[in-house]
Amino acid sequence: MEDNKPTNNNEIQVELSAETAQGTYANLAVISHSASEFILDFIRVVPGTPKAQVKSRIILTPDNAHRLYLALQDNLKKFEEMMTSGAANADNKTANFQDFVPKGDA
Repeated sequence: MEDNKPTNNNEIQVELSAETAQGTYANLAVISHSASEFILDFIRVVPGTPKAQVKSRIILTPDNAHRLYLALQDNLKKFEEMMTSGAANADNKTANFQDFVPKGDA
């Protein structure tokens, strides 16, 4: 019988469905918290409409919210370095799929 267990105990195999890979556009985030959790609501605001719709809600433990904070901080630093170093090609405005494949930085 074949085992589907990862070879490394620290390795996590992440699946990304085609539907999820399409992403969901949001142009507003609202963050709230209690003693035991952080809630991130991602919202799409459409100009000229009276209501904004929450498109996704993510609930995190404080520890995982801190890890997300550190990962965002690290990625923003790398992005800014890339943009200021001239490594980014101004003519290439299309994102590559491999740019969004999880690499385990969380």
